[in-house]
Amino acid sequence: MPEKTIDRVLVAVRADIEKARKSPANLMNAAQFEKGGGVSLVVRTNLVHAIARARLRELKKTNMQSILDACEALFESPPGEANIVAVDWSISLRRTYTPKDFARFERWLRKYVHGWGLCDAVCCGPLGLLLADFQELAPKTRRWVTSKNLWLRRAAAVALIPSVSQGKSFELAKEIADKLLPDPEDYVQKGYGWLLKVASGQFQREVFEFVMQRRDRMPRTALRYAIEKMPQAMRQKAMAKV
Repeated sequence: MPEKTIDRVLVAVRADIEKARKSPANLMNAAQFEKGGGVSLVVRTNLVHAIARARLRELKKTNMQSILDACEALFESPPGEANIVAVDWSISLRRTYTPKDFARFERWLRKYVHGWGLCDAVCCGPLGLLLADFQELAPKTRRWVTSKNLWLRRAAAVALIPSVSQGKSFELAKEIADKLLPDPEDYVQKGYGWLLKVASGQFQREVFEFVMQRRDRMPRTALRYAIEKMPQAMRQKAMAKV
């Protein structure tokens, strides 16, 4: 019975998305969330979240693993709205996460992520929340730092954002940022810069010292992100010519 329910809801989700796509007022250009450019029209995010919420209610009596399997099926869809529904559903299951879910979430990252929008959704969603709840898993992000896949390298930093926002994994965050420092990819630089910016909310002095010790070799893009929330005097000192 649960399988039939899930199959029915998956069909309904895809039908909801197609129905929403028929109205130009419901669409936005999603090219900004991918590497490249052009025009890629998708249903506006707030409407996709509404579809996810409405259909999730129909799955409330279904077990967690079955819902995660449904998320996997949605990730198998072409990049777009169905992927966001999958992220939303997986986030809703946070209270039932276990360390064993890391393998599944990492697989989503490796297999389905091909742009910064979905990378950040997975990393600040199920994957990052899992790392925040089970701190013993956080060091696993180290192995992504040297990946040839730029989204994995970005994820090494961004997946720690939920943790550092709670005052956790700060030493690991500094280590990851330091290892990513020479990365030539703009998306990676912005990723660890964002991580440092969030960390500065609770560790302002430590992040400032980290930046000042490396500002002669830290890309300006990453540096600007890292100090964005700091007082003006700190920002000016960090941005001054070396």
